[in-house]
Amino acid sequence: MFALTFLSALGTGLVAGIFFAFSAFIMTALGRLTPEGGISAMQSINVVVLNPVFFFVFFGTAVLSLVLAIAALIGWSGASAPYLLAGSLLYLVGTILVTIVFNVPLNNRLASVSAKSAEGASVWKRYLSAWTAWNHVRTAASLAASASFIMALT
Repeated sequence: MFALTFLSALGTGLVAGIFFAFSAFIMTALGRLTPEGGISAMQSINVVVLNPVFFFVFFGTAVLSLVLAIAALIGWSGASAPYLLAGSLLYLVGTILVTIVFNVPLNNRLASVSAKSAEGASVWKRYLSAWTAWNHVRTAASLAASASFIMALT
């Protein structure tokens, strides 16, 4: 259990850091570009991020969180159980589910437009605002999940 919790704390912390970078400065920098430049850059990011290393951390942490949630429910009388369950739910709902329900559809919509078109510029304006707002949620959820797993270790 210690190893699974430790790895979950690392995974959620790493994911929180990735999302924090986007919330803190990457999206602001992309928003300062022309719509064509911002769209092209984000479309490229959205393709490059689909790689084994990111998937391993992002979804591997989800698998660990699911295992820890089940373990917490089975061993609810343990002192760490509430922290394990909280961390797991924060990551699974606030990070994975938010990504699937909100960020991925926004990415798919952005992928469907030409960076040079008027439609693209319109989509980009809405994308910047909505995607970043949901990314803030993912950042906070991942960070809180990491804190919960750290608390479970103590």
